[in-house]
Amino acid sequence: MSRVDSSRIAVWKAGEAGLDLNGSAVCSDAFFPFADGLIAAAEAGATAAIQPGGSKRDDEVIAAADERGMAMAFTGGRHFRH
Repeated sequence: MSRVDSSRIAVWKAGEAGLDLNGSAVCSDAFFPFADGLIAAAEAGATAAIQPGGSKRDDEVIAAADERGMAMAFTGGRHFRH
């Protein structure tokens, strides 16, 4: 599943549960390959993101976070192993 689809589903499920996502954080065990998933989370109210980094497009993702005033932390590693 794509990161943007995952973000949209998470936003939908939070809405169904009556949760307010303003000020929330988004976390991914894999890097954001595109900024769209991060943008979807930001539009829902997320103000921080945690991810391992390592995408060829990290600069674009960082720029998208900066444009939206989001804090971003890079872990440099993943926990899930195939």
